Amino acid sequence: MFTGIIEEMGTVLAITKNAQSAVLRIAAKTVTEDVKQGDSIAVNGVCLTVTSHRADEFTADVMHETLDRSSLGGLHEGSKVNLERALRLDSRLGGHIVTGHIDGTGRIRRVRADANAIWYSIAADAAILNGIVEKGSVAVDGISLTVAKVAGQDFSVSVIPHTAAHTTLSGKKKGAVVNLETDCIGKYVAKLLGAGKNGAGSISQEFLAEHGFC
Repeated sequence: MFTGIIEEMGTVLAITKNAQSAVLRIAAKTVTEDVKQGDSIAVNGVCLTVTSHRADEFTADVMHETLDRSSLGGLHEGSKVNLERALRLDSRLGGHIVTGHIDGTGRIRRVRADANAIWYSIAADAAILNGIVEKGSVAVDGISLTVAKVAGQDFSVSVIPHTAAHTTLSGKKKGAVVNLETDCIGKYVAKLLGAGKNGAGSISQEFLAEHGFC
């Protein structure tokens, strides 16, 4: 579990690609301070398990499913990546609840300046957009952001200079592919509300009235 507050940008030292998997070797300083084998680190929003580590670097395996659903397969030596260690229960939740299990990818349609902010409009599939609401939270390459607008085929976020400067967003241009994770609480609510479409278990107005909610 993560918060979407990026701790640092790491650098891909090497990526070894196999037929349907890959191994990433990433240089980092902050997230390796107390790292142990088996720890979880979010890399561009994707939860990966540390398989080995030494001073200022770690390696992680990327399985077939992850390569299919994320942009990690497009990384190369020298790529910058957003890094975050797993959430500690004794720290502040500065962003929102992020699982590191992304829903898919989006593509940046527009980047524009607005005073001291930068707007990013990101196109995504309908299935992902259905889980994105205005003023809700979304993780873009692992960064916890507030949704400013939702349109028919895309959504927009407004990013402050600090966030842009301390994450990979500063280097993202029109056409760049980003990893997306919608709010996990919203997913469970949607699941419950739609559970009875093909059978029992739906939450309807009748169900709420019967149990004293309305």
